[in-house]
Amino acid sequence: MRRDHPTWGPKKLLAYLQPRRPDLSLPAAASTVGELLKQQGLSQPRKRPARSWKHPGEPSLQADVPNQTWCADFKGQFPTKDGKDCYPLTITDAHSRFVLCCHGLPSVRQEGALPVFERAFAEFGLPQAIRTDNGVPFATQAICGLSKLSAWWIKLGIAHQRIEPGQPQQNGRHERMHKTLKRETARPPQQNHSAQQARFDAWRTEFNFERPHEALGMKTPASLYSASSRPLPPKLPEPNYPGHFQVRLVSKSSMFRLHHRAIFISEALVDEYIGLEETGDGVWSVYFYDVLLGRLSERDYKVRG
Repeated sequence: MRRDHPTWGPKKLLAYLQPRRPDLSLPAAASTVGELLKQQGLSQPRKRPARSWKHPGEPSLQADVPNQTWCADFKGQFPTKDGKDCYPLTITDAHSRFVLCCHGLPSVRQEGALPVFERAFAEFGLPQAIRTDNGVPFATQAICGLSKLSAWWIKLGIAHQRIEPGQPQQNGRHERMHKTLKRETARPPQQNHSAQQARFDAWRTEFNFERPHEALGMKTPASLYSASSRPLPPKLPEPNYPGHFQVRLVSKSSMFRLHHRAIFISEALVDEYIGLEETGDGVWSVYFYDVLLGRLSERDYKVRG
């Protein structure tokens, strides 16, 4: 079973085999299965990626009014009946649980995700913050976890809240919605992406406008949600750094210059202007718009988060 399903862990293997192979003397504990897999060379320890930035820790969820915090994530992908993978990108308002978007995409690439957020901003306005996990396209291993998508949010004045790695419960309201979404729209999946999207749209209407929500005192999300008073601007605002800042353009090679030294910053900031403020003897604070990315020391000319 492990060779047929290399991504299945011990618990899943046991759960699958127990009702199907009563003739086998199966281990009682998943840990025993794990040891057997190791003995047979069918298990590899997971390698944790080295991080070049320090995670800020669990963000405090503030959701006292609509649009104070939106939550976003990709629900686990699944194939439609024509064999093509569907990655549902979902966005909700944390206060009202209103599902702002549920859009099936062919991948998690930011090229597909950005237009979905753009449409949501155009329809509902801008939130104060967006809460996500640390996966693509929301975050990367770059300084501050910056991605092209989160850099765009910063330019719009939206704070990016990243939950701690491996702690999905920190986005628990969104995760609970995902369980309902999966159960009611993907089991079974529809014939193709177009039919699946129609199923998502119908489910979203029912969830927002018809289904009483226990956590909302049996009210519907739509009864508590109203659009943001901050519209999507027709043009992105330029950064407005204080006069004493040194302003630098990030090159195509993700570098900027200080004292004739080329310094790497982030691929997400190519062609963007950053601000440098000298805060000590040979120590500079590095800003992108109003976000402090990290500090640069002239001892080694490296930016650290």
